[in-house]
Amino acid sequence: MRGPAEARPERDGIVDDVGDFCEALLHGLSREEKHIPCKYFYDREGSRLFEKICALPEYYPTRVEHAILRRYAGEFAALIGGGADIVEFGAGSTEKVRLLLDRLDHPHAYLPVDISGPYLRLAAARLKTEYPQLHVLPIVADFSRTFDLPPSTHRRVGFFPGSTIGNFEPREAREFLANAARMLKGGGLLIGVDLVKDPAILHAAYNDGQGITAAFNRNLLVRANRELGANFEPARFFHYAPYDPARSRIGMYLLSAVAQRVSIRGRQISFAEGEAIHTEWSHKHTLDGFRTLAADAGFVPRAVWCDPDRLFSVHWLEAP
Repeated sequence: MRGPAEARPERDGIVDDVGDFCEALLHGLSREEKHIPCKYFYDREGSRLFEKICALPEYYPTRVEHAILRRYAGEFAALIGGGADIVEFGAGSTEKVRLLLDRLDHPHAYLPVDISGPYLRLAAARLKTEYPQLHVLPIVADFSRTFDLPPSTHRRVGFFPGSTIGNFEPREAREFLANAARMLKGGGLLIGVDLVKDPAILHAAYNDGQGITAAFNRNLLVRANRELGANFEPARFFHYAPYDPARSRIGMYLLSAVAQRVSIRGRQISFAEGEAIHTEWSHKHTLDGFRTLAADAGFVPRAVWCDPDRLFSVHWLEAP
């Protein structure tokens, strides 16, 4: 993890300025095993494409998690209690938190945290019109880094749906959870966690027939061309997302279709035919494995809910 997120000028709604993106891109593509951090997926177009992914029939996590949240919303509300501040990490469209807000007893405030500024503020404004009595305080920050919440005397409960925790390496996941336990001390965290399952289901979810996930992956290159004056030809990179059963994770990559050279801010980056750029991990967990991880980070694991097919889970973690 890098240092604390600081307030910086935004460009295209991203809290990371162009310099950060350029530095990360040049550093990642200069390494022997090339990579681009997955947080740079979410410019405006990336956020739009991800919403389309969530609606795909192959992409089960959103659909199944929604069903769990709808079915057990009353139980979640009882655990959260009345008058709480709800902190949503990676808030996105705020659709899922509505399922909680509709059942909560007079929540005090909603603090959505996301890296995409205008996207976040637009979603927060829409939510405010639906819940006029609720304090809505959007926070533009990179939640994978350490950041601070504004002072409050109210009990704080985190909400982290979508199994975004799976994008972190195990060490990074523990660091995120430890930071969350510190911020939510005296409250708790409601978190969605994707489960180990039939690899065929996973392959279909990350290699959809419409090619939306492929477009989402290649949008990193489109963004580099627009913001950094790079000259990637996205069609010359294949989307590739295999499952690694030994590590229980999907790896997402862009594979160079041909030997080629790309210019980024005057730097020449060479790609061999078939060479990969790693863009994302999506780790899958067992129930016991995730509970152990959460406990190691300072939470006390309590209740857990699953769908009938045990594709997905939602955990309640207390922050003592």
